[in-house]
Amino acid sequence: MTKSWMVRAERNGRLFDAFKTKSVVAIGWPALGDLSHLKSRKAITDALAKVYVGAKPQSQAMAAGQLHRFVNEMSIGDTVVTYDPSRRVYLVGEISSAYRHDASIDPEDTQVRSTRWHGEVSRDLLSVESRNSLGSISTLFRLPNEVAAELKKALSGNIPQPADISAPVGEAAEDDVFENMASRAHEFIKDKVNALTWEEMQELVAGLLRSLGYKTRVSEVGPDRGKDIVASPDGFGFEAPRIVVEVKHRKGAMGAPEVRSFLGGRHPQDKGLYVSTGGFTREARYEAERANIPTALMDVDDLVKSLLEQYEKLDLETQQLIPLKRIFIPAWS
Repeated sequence: MTKSWMVRAERNGRLFDAFKTKSVVAIGWPALGDLSHLKSRKAITDALAKVYVGAKPQSQAMAAGQLHRFVNEMSIGDTVVTYDPSRRVYLVGEISSAYRHDASIDPEDTQVRSTRWHGEVSRDLLSVESRNSLGSISTLFRLPNEVAAELKKALSGNIPQPADISAPVGEAAEDDVFENMASRAHEFIKDKVNALTWEEMQELVAGLLRSLGYKTRVSEVGPDRGKDIVASPDGFGFEAPRIVVEVKHRKGAMGAPEVRSFLGGRHPQDKGLYVSTGGFTREARYEAERANIPTALMDVDDLVKSLLEQYEKLDLETQQLIPLKRIFIPAWS
């Protein structure tokens, strides 16, 4: 019977493009070298203890479990999933090779398996239960069969119905409890942000800028000549810095042409902020880096991080767009 696995492309999705274009998944601990000859979890645990001297026992145990699964328990034909947090999409495929040690993918993630990718699934198509199961911060964990089935249904175009799906057993217990809770909460906040209308998204970004000390002018609905918000100390755009903001609230990633169009109407003294809940292509990020004015690109992941940092300073109207409740949990020393 085939199994199903989540392999994270680093917590911020750094390796997602590499996984997709090179048809692989990979995990770290590069100093261990080739693990092909280590056929048990104990053998991998002993190797970790020799190479990563001084690591906490809990961290070594978690690493040994993940490495053993990746090297010895994954099989050709197993379902594999990875996640792009900036675009909020899951890439779904299957394992297509045995384990190998390969430093050409990434120098920090040298434990590799080839994959055959079938396509992407938007997080919005999944039930709350599946989103919760997929939210563990573990680099690698086994997915419940129900979650894998729901992903495949969504991939085939059949919108799945919510199911009674439990969170992964055993894997989450190995993670730091607070980090796991924070990671899941972060993804659910992104879900809430993504559910806003375009007008509400525009107001959310404007409110975030006000919390940073700026006054804002928001464009009326209709042709905006490349700007949705102008933020400045005086509110009119006369005093520097003058920040011109474009807000795109859609599923597709913004490319280089959209960024060039946005930059085309800017004055030399302007600062640019381009917000896209659908994320940005690599070419778009390159375009922003070489722009003739300072330009920041903000995807939904960046937006939520900034929102959480500034939440207590947001005005009431902005907080009401994304109501959040602070919780307390015991601290572990």
